[in-house]
Amino acid sequence: MRSNRGCMLLLLSTLVSESFQFSIHPAQPHRIVLSELSSTATSVEEYESTWKENVKVLCAERNIPFDRVKNARDLSSVNESPVKSGRVYRMGKVTDATKKDVETLFDELHVRTLVDLRSRTELRDEVNGVHADVEPTKDEDVDVFKGFTDLTWYPKKVLEKSFDDADAAVKASSGEVESSNVKSDLRRPERHFVSLMNEFKYVKGTLKKLRKRDLAKAVLKSPGALVSKRVRSNIKGVFLKEINEGGLPMLNELVLSMAGPGIKYVLNLCADKNRHPVAIYCTAGKDRTGIIASIILAAVGAADKDIVEDYSLSANVYAEINDHKAMVGALSQRNLDAKTFLTAPPEVMQQTLDTLRKNYGSIEGYLDEIGFDESDRLRLIDALIA
Repeated sequence: MRSNRGCMLLLLSTLVSESFQFSIHPAQPHRIVLSELSSTATSVEEYESTWKENVKVLCAERNIPFDRVKNARDLSSVNESPVKSGRVYRMGKVTDATKKDVETLFDELHVRTLVDLRSRTELRDEVNGVHADVEPTKDEDVDVFKGFTDLTWYPKKVLEKSFDDADAAVKASSGEVESSNVKSDLRRPERHFVSLMNEFKYVKGTLKKLRKRDLAKAVLKSPGALVSKRVRSNIKGVFLKEINEGGLPMLNELVLSMAGPGIKYVLNLCADKNRHPVAIYCTAGKDRTGIIASIILAAVGAADKDIVEDYSLSANVYAEINDHKAMVGALSQRNLDAKTFLTAPPEVMQQTLDTLRKNYGSIEGYLDEIGFDESDRLRLIDALIA
């Protein structure tokens, strides 16, 4: 009889091979007690209206005024942020930058290290023109990454190649490679490809959370059952229910649990003064970038309310991008309910921080779990607030 481990592996490969070709029904929104939202609001509707207006005001104050790069902020702009100006920036993808944007990035902000958190699927889609229906820049053609050295991160190796060449590279190596051991060259800027999440990781992480009895209802005892359409459909139903009920907080929890090595790598980059200023981005700068930004801010002592507020400023970024093919946390947007997954309600980040403490005890406990120990944290603090 097929082992449980073998069944799980077959189940994972079957679900991932179908590339999430299904629809997610609207999830119930995660709300917190009204009295915790505002001392003046008298209803959820009033709070949400006030929140949206506040987001617009704060975005106008804090967002860097690029032409096409969205959701860009200095971590020093966070309310009462300990981070010094010009150390770390968060933003959406920079590949659509205009000539003026490039001048702002590199001549005014002096960014010398770019960290791209997107999956290889997203990068290939971009190269292959999947987003070609989006209105192109009116500016002259701009080589955003001219002069940059490309470094592709793997859990056990860092390759000095772009993602186009990485598939052909030999991956055999032993032991994790620390970004602090990847020597920076002060003469050249760097672009690091750090794929935090992909569809396989989301499926694997979600199935780990499912109760065995829920899976047992979907899987027949016959070893060949996993390949039947009916059983795959049943399994999808269980999987979708879990995603549906979890929403963004669940996706964030999966990033924290499944992307630890990549997160550690990015933190090491930020702790290296020679690589400053660092600009971290994904597609919209909301989910994966939001997680990294929240971890950095929490690690240097920012208050929850200020971390939550900064996250909420990403609420309108997908509307601004206006590209239905843009990924959400490495998942296809067309499979996600817009009201649930394309916004950034403050309660989502608060739940994420609460869950982190519940699972790991504290931000320090989480960082210890992923191998970013006290000495690493001291380097990070020294690099960002000294």
